[in-house]
Amino acid sequence: MREIHVECYAGYRADERPLRFTLGERSYEVIVQQGRWYSPGVSWFRVRADDGNVYVLRHDEGQDVWTLDAFRTAGAAGS
Repeated sequence: MREIHVECYAGYRADERPLRFTLGERSYEVIVQQGRWYSPGVSWFRVRADDGNVYVLRHDEGQDVWTLDAFRTAGAAGS
């Protein structure tokens, strides 16, 4: 897991959904949220970014830490 910086939409609750994220020096806009699932204290978001790739972002709500849990290139099967 790689720690990242995530900017979120905050509606009825903080960090409701990611809008953009930064890995190293590169920033990515979230084009579409493809999925979301939960565990106690943790949320995952599967998003397609402006580079066409799919990322799974994990938010540990207790520690308020975001990590990159998975990545799939736009050319991967099933995308």
